Amino acid sequence: MRASDGMPVVRSLDELTGLVRRHRGLYVRWSRGPGTDLAEVSSTDELTGVPLPGLSASPLDVEAWWADRPVRVWAARRLHDYAHLPHDKGPGVRPWVLTGREAGRGPDNEPLVADARPLCWIAPDVIEEARKEVERQERPWGPLRRGGR
Repeated sequence: MRASDGMPVVRSLDELTGLVRRHRGLYVRWSRGPGTDLAEVSSTDELTGVPLPGLSASPLDVEAWWADRPVRVWAARRLHDYAHLPHDKGPGVRPWVLTGREAGRGPDNEPLVADARPLCWIAPDVIEEARKEVERQERPWGPLRRGGR
């Protein structure tokens, strides 16, 4: 990892996979970054405008049901599922890894992370690697998106 904006950058899917293997309690958040997010340390429910008790994030911990499947595919899926967010949320939105305390669940049952500590950015090339990894699977899937809007 090399530093960018004062934070290291994960530059490959293998590097992210290594982090997921070595550490528990990691989350990925898609936003304009900790400089913006940590000022308020709260997400907002987009539908109702209600402030939430932490930052919306996706857990990177491998679940027991994943069994002995490749951690690389797990990490790729965690990124690919939300790769549409930079397009949906606008310029400057990108993924970064954080740790913290789970303070609840958001409206989509996502963890809400309080006491957030940023660890690193995830480079755009990693998102592309994740997409390719998903496409190589027997039954590839697309990113998660809400319909009707």
